[in-house]
Amino acid sequence: MLGTAGGNVLGASREVQIPLLAALLIGGCAAKARRALSARSIEAGIGPTAVFPLRPAAHAIRSATALLFGTAVGALHELRARQPDAGCGCFGDLSDTPVSWRVMTRSALLCAAAIAAIGVPPLHRPASAGQALTMLAVAATELVVIAILSPEVGEIMVRLGHSEPCEVRRVPVSRTLAALHGSAPWRHYQHHLLATDPIDVWREECWQYAAFPGTVDGRRVEVVFAVYLEPRHPQVRAGIADPEAGARSRDDSAAAFPLPVSN
Repeated sequence: MLGTAGGNVLGASREVQIPLLAALLIGGCAAKARRALSARSIEAGIGPTAVFPLRPAAHAIRSATALLFGTAVGALHELRARQPDAGCGCFGDLSDTPVSWRVMTRSALLCAAAIAAIGVPPLHRPASAGQALTMLAVAATELVVIAILSPEVGEIMVRLGHSEPCEVRRVPVSRTLAALHGSAPWRHYQHHLLATDPIDVWREECWQYAAFPGTVDGRRVEVVFAVYLEPRHPQVRAGIADPEAGARSRDDSAAAFPLPVSN
């Protein structure tokens, strides 16, 4: 009894540290920001309790950024060699196209930009209008180059311009399986499955089908899932194909779907 009470107190004391520390840190940051705004100086806002001087900390952060993009170049090269059909996922579901030289060049360019920033003095107001125009021109040129090297820009334009018919919509199988694994039909039928890798995957118009080996009442069956090809929150249906009793379907959605025969 005493041990249980002590455990409850310990668990509660651990959990309360999260909001407590968060409130203290947010309050401290807000107070420092207020002082920095009043004094118009970041150093004055931080005060003598700063862990690192601003300049060495800035160098460390810029160096870490360069290392990050340099590592990304190597990771993209490895991904292209091992999974040539996979997207980099750099910008979520916008980065579904296979990794190309454009994506790798973009990461290399950003790595070079981060290296060039090491040792640069802190940002300051341009000394003249000419200097400001020069900085704007350089920034605009670099943004244009990055846009040219980014296949995500084309995907954004397509999504803003029109919606493709589902019959011709390109959806990677990896995304379809990811949506399937997070669905209610998958959780419902998962205990029937003998493997989590499909034995067959095929597409019919707006539906992507995946068949998995399974058992029901001691009989070998195929559990077939159908995922509607849409970018977000696709509809998922499930059914069971029984080779011994003939094809029959069970469904977790509003209406049952026929179980087609795979080629």
